[in-house]
Amino acid sequence: MPFVQATGATLFVTEAGAPDAPPILFSNSLGTTHRMWDAIVDEFAVDFRCIRYDTRGHGASTFDGQAFDIATLADDVVALLDNLGLESAHIAGLSLGGMTGQALAIRHPRRVRSLMLMATAAHLPSQAAWADRAALVRREGTQAIVEATLQRWFTPAIVAAAPPALMRVKEEFVAIDREGYAACCEAIGAMDLRPELGRITAPTAIIAGHDDPATPVAMMLEIAAGIRHATLTVMPDSAHLLAVQRPAATAALLRAFLAKL
Repeated sequence: MPFVQATGATLFVTEAGAPDAPPILFSNSLGTTHRMWDAIVDEFAVDFRCIRYDTRGHGASTFDGQAFDIATLADDVVALLDNLGLESAHIAGLSLGGMTGQALAIRHPRRVRSLMLMATAAHLPSQAAWADRAALVRREGTQAIVEATLQRWFTPAIVAAAPPALMRVKEEFVAIDREGYAACCEAIGAMDLRPELGRITAPTAIIAGHDDPATPVAMMLEIAAGIRHATLTVMPDSAHLLAVQRPAATAALLRAFLAKL
């Protein structure tokens, strides 16, 4: 089932691991595809059913061009779970994927077995800045912001070394549909989940990158304070796209969390 129909979107989905194993759904960052989770899934597919998809307007997922919000992205996950015959899953999301995960746990708590939030935020001002970024990408495409984005996503040493994982992220970023990227920017700009964090009841692990300028540790602390019983780990030598920069360390933290459930 490579494509799933959601309201206003067709979502690409891919799976790895045994179909009867505990399911984990991975939600990608703004400007990436499901491939950002490759190294993590290589580790987890041994004993989990790993489900990945491209956020609407990203990768192979399309959408109807209409504006949407974070709640819509959460409802996309519900459509995926329904089509896969799953009542619930462990949810792992980074950046925009983490925002989607929070909204899902707020709106559809019974669909979330546990919540793993990485390098994300419950509110990411300012709305005007996100509108400006959306307008720029609509005019010039993601190529116009790729270098600045990589500087936020990875530590300086990794940017300078330009390993294959970074280069793959860069190639996918410049190929992202400009309208899909812009619409997600506007959804982020309009988002404020802070008043509803207390409604999240799923066991929650939060991982922040110590050197992340995009969603700094203070934003992750805000999420941790709002969700009862959430745990926060700050990963050293990591910027925003920590699941790509430090996949082994990220996988180890996720496994340790899941082992305690």
